[in-house]
Amino acid sequence: MSTVSESALSVLGQPQSRIDGPLKVSGRAVYTSDVDLPDMLYAVPVCATIASGRVTSLEFAAAQSMPGVRMVLHRGNIGRFYRIAGNSIDAGFVDEARPPFEDDVIRYYGQYVAAIVAETFEAASAAVAAVKVGYEKAAHDVSDELALAGEPQVQSERGDAATAYGQGGATLDETYVTPVETHNPIELHATVAHWDGEGYTFYETTQAVCNHQGTLMQMLGLPKEKVRVISRYLGSGFGSKLWMWPHSLLAAAASRHTGQPVKLVVSRKMMFQNVGHRPTTQQRMRLSADSSGKLTSIRHDYVNHAAIADDYEESCGEITPFLYSVPNLRVTSGIVRRNVGSPTSMRGPGAVPGLYALESAMNELARKLDIDPVAFRLMNEPKVDESTGLPFSSRHLVECLKTGAGKFGWAERTPAVGSMTRDGLTLGWGVGACGWPGLRFSAEATVDLRADGTARVVCGTQDIGTGTYTILAQLVAAHTGIPLDRIEVGLGDTMLPPGPVSGGSAATASVIPAVLQAVRAAGEMVLARAAAVGESPFHGESKDALAFSAGRVHRKTDAPEKGVPFAQILQAAQMHSASGKGSAQGGFDDPLKKHYSIYSYGAHFVEVTWQPEIARLRVSRVVTVIDGGRMLNPRAARNQIEGAVVMGVGMALFEHTSYDPQNGAPINSSLADYIIASHADTPSLDVTFLDHPDTVLNELGARGIAEIGLAGVAAAITDAVHHATGVRVRKLPVMIEDLLAA
Repeated sequence: MSTVSESALSVLGQPQSRIDGPLKVSGRAVYTSDVDLPDMLYAVPVCATIASGRVTSLEFAAAQSMPGVRMVLHRGNIGRFYRIAGNSIDAGFVDEARPPFEDDVIRYYGQYVAAIVAETFEAASAAVAAVKVGYEKAAHDVSDELALAGEPQVQSERGDAATAYGQGGATLDETYVTPVETHNPIELHATVAHWDGEGYTFYETTQAVCNHQGTLMQMLGLPKEKVRVISRYLGSGFGSKLWMWPHSLLAAAASRHTGQPVKLVVSRKMMFQNVGHRPTTQQRMRLSADSSGKLTSIRHDYVNHAAIADDYEESCGEITPFLYSVPNLRVTSGIVRRNVGSPTSMRGPGAVPGLYALESAMNELARKLDIDPVAFRLMNEPKVDESTGLPFSSRHLVECLKTGAGKFGWAERTPAVGSMTRDGLTLGWGVGACGWPGLRFSAEATVDLRADGTARVVCGTQDIGTGTYTILAQLVAAHTGIPLDRIEVGLGDTMLPPGPVSGGSAATASVIPAVLQAVRAAGEMVLARAAAVGESPFHGESKDALAFSAGRVHRKTDAPEKGVPFAQILQAAQMHSASGKGSAQGGFDDPLKKHYSIYSYGAHFVEVTWQPEIARLRVSRVVTVIDGGRMLNPRAARNQIEGAVVMGVGMALFEHTSYDPQNGAPINSSLADYIIASHADTPSLDVTFLDHPDTVLNELGARGIAEIGLAGVAAAITDAVHHATGVRVRKLPVMIEDLLAA
């Protein structure tokens, strides 16, 4: 494994402004719905107004005759789509497996039953209102009470948790519930599809251009070279844009039928129906500990809702088996079907709701034991991953807890409910630990060092707003000395070398080895030409005696300034550029997982203020400490954690999607009615990163952190709420009604 130079770390470890920032703040960044192609048409779906039943009639003659309407897509004319062979990170993935209009069965409110294609968005929208759909209604179920009918699936087990629980000591048996949360990125989902007679070009709001291509290939029945997917910029996705949704196929069919490019932008209301959500989870936690505070058993039994026709498991128990040392453990799962659109990944899937339950239970059991909750966690720190027996690649949760406690002032906490005040307000303090897998997926990259002194690095991944453009530029700058403003980055296009999904906090760790391999290969080519070309000042010397740094070629025994710019070598060799390619393997079956337990860790310390006279609750202060390996761009990293913590405030206090029991429709399907945390709700934020590079995962020691900052926040907040008010909330979000009796 190569050694990372000090000069490289000086570039990679420093806070960098995003190189795509000027385009975004000036409005020059082109998002999918901004794409404007010649002769563009517009598609608007017709959505079902029942949650269960079947379509019996579709009257669209009036809509077809309206000005500007080009066609009505429906089951009778849309053509054939195929189902994918099986979900794969590399080859294609869907959460809603049924192609649009495959049958007349309605399984959720808002399901697409037709689509209008018109010359303007306004004409298409007006025509949608003129379509009349007849239904045969059936009973539907959108309730959030989840009763598992069959046997649960055992996810992890060791020892005998049931027996250990019954052997005395302190015990806890409580159920924790998280509601449906809807992603709601500001950028709406959109597709622009262009059929040219032989193949498609898609402009997509996607977190995975290569996976999106693989899915479309299978469902359209086309070879890879006939499907191109482009996503230059994304207005966030939070997981909802990881996988393809049926609107992409509607746009594809419309373009193929009309021979013109078609744009389809999902409405905000459709965002609550058609493009996924975090499902309702119901988690029963049973913990026991001896009088000294040592855990003796954990049982974590969770259930989540899924769609009628699709399986989706929210892996709430993923972190439970190894976060704490416990000899007896059992984790089970189950799904309960509801008449809703398919759930999907939402920032920190599984771990976020799962750690709300586990960390809430740890806080409650600590109170029963009369042990400080930080001390309780410290005394149950494992030495190895007890679910596998494997060593941790790098684990510093103890340091996270101790550092966070010191920065927060935890030693001043008095445990009695309502015992802490400041400026006439009652204070509540809470804590929650967190964890997230250290993942990497397969990736390829190409680096060109050009004769004009610039460089270009390309990879078929995408930047979803997290700073990937900047990271790739930093990697090249660190290993060549070329300034960031002289490095071009190409992302978001399936014509580029295949890249990873932007999900699972894995993109950065995935591209590092591929980009470093590519830039080193390109550098080696420059050095080879420097030694071989007659016009080079190093002609005839051994390539191995030369070095490439600070943008210059020089002898290893000399300082860079005694060498020459690399561009001079390429010009002497009459080369436009020196190109290098790199690749790296990864995935959920990564061979590293056979040898190490690879995760990031962290701790959140939360303060709330409570004003009982007016029942006003506010999260006032959060201190977060993250063990996420080396931070390549601390500025972007801090932005990720701060945004995640604010999202955690929304999870704990505001966010929940409600369904109308009469018709199955999401009731609060707008940003006026679905409440998310705003700037006014943002607490004072203090984020600290521990600098412990995890070189098992990659040579730079970087792990992903986009999701870990959300995990554990809600549990810390609800514990702080209890400390301030005496009210223990176990069903999110915390409602004002919960606190009125306090």
